[in-house]
Amino acid sequence: MIDPKDLSRKQAELERLLEEKFGASSGDLRARMRKVGRRVPKRVRDAARVFAEAQLQSEHPKLRAFVDAGVVKRAFMTMRSHLKSVDVADRRKGVVLGILGGLSFNLLLAGALLLGF
Repeated sequence: MIDPKDLSRKQAELERLLEEKFGASSGDLRARMRKVGRRVPKRVRDAARVFAEAQLQSEHPKLRAFVDAGVVKRAFMTMRSHLKSVDVADRRKGVVLGILGGLSFNLLLAGALLLGF
């Protein structure tokens, strides 16, 4: 059996990390993970789904007994370790470099077509 207060404390920590690292600042854990989308690996999305389901079950008194504390702890640790390892500055640099790379390729292609014409 898992303590709902402990689970809500862990959820608050995960929501804080999602806000810091990805800017997902509104809604509960499910809404924030939906906003983050594919910017996190599948194992983290699966862990978030497990954690959110456990949160829902822990609010119901009879279903609380069916929540596996080990699985929830593993899901929490998976999410927390990944979110703590995300470097926001490196992500921003990657986005900027990706845009600049695409732009330079398009300019080179346009120049080659102009010369070919």
